[in-house]
Amino acid sequence: MINNALDQKILGWLAEDAPLGDITTESCIPEKTQAVARLIAKQNGVICGLGVFKRVFELLDPGIAFEVHVKDGSSVVTGFEIACLTGSARLILTGERVALNLLQHLSGVATKARELSALTAGTKARIVDTRKTTPGLRELEKYAVRTGGASNHRFSLSDGVLIKDNHIAAAGGIADAVNAARGNAPFTLKIEVECETLEQVQEALCAEADIIMLDNMPPEKMAEAVKLIAGRAITEASGNMGERDIREVAAAGVDVISVGALTHSIAALDISLKFEL
Repeated sequence: MINNALDQKILGWLAEDAPLGDITTESCIPEKTQAVARLIAKQNGVICGLGVFKRVFELLDPGIAFEVHVKDGSSVVTGFEIACLTGSARLILTGERVALNLLQHLSGVATKARELSALTAGTKARIVDTRKTTPGLRELEKYAVRTGGASNHRFSLSDGVLIKDNHIAAAGGIADAVNAARGNAPFTLKIEVECETLEQVQEALCAEADIIMLDNMPPEKMAEAVKLIAGRAITEASGNMGERDIREVAAAGVDVISVGALTHSIAALDISLKFEL
């Protein structure tokens, strides 16, 4: 997960937060002051992002010692000590906000992924994310989704053919869009079509789409669509799934439930870093 490209992002985030240095810390903390900082969970959740959290401090000062008590994917409860840092008080303070922002956000994603995945237990449906990710954080957010026990949809526009309403309109219809995609896209890629009505589902079936997205359909209409498709294509439920009854959607018999809210509007997990001088 940690690589040179990510290092460059972290350095950019640190520069954004302290373009001319950390004025508060540098003006009131002696340069040689050492500190022990404990990373504490302030609410129950799933931890994710310890690698990038640690990397922030490694790039500031390789001499900062890092002792971790859990690994990514672990569930923690309020008050649990996740990790302990020992080293320069100045540099720990300088990196604190960037490191915590990443850890809290990724842990929030993983926690939600774990929660939603639990709601599909006993059904064949699995929870997946979407491309509605934070620019610059897609790789990390999708890692957090997997850490929480859900799965990934496409990583990018290059990973598969997903024909949506505007593609259908511009191409002249579902059949035309699917046929054009089949003739021009690599044969190794699956072709998915977004459908809002049972009539469109039938069109996508006739065009032999590999995946049919049931977009913004009520559960009873999804169940009808699943029956119509009858295993001839993978079925995906989509459309404001973060606000819907996931258990009810899963019961409709779909294979996949894509949830944009997993990454685009997630609540950060409350975690704090407390000093012991």
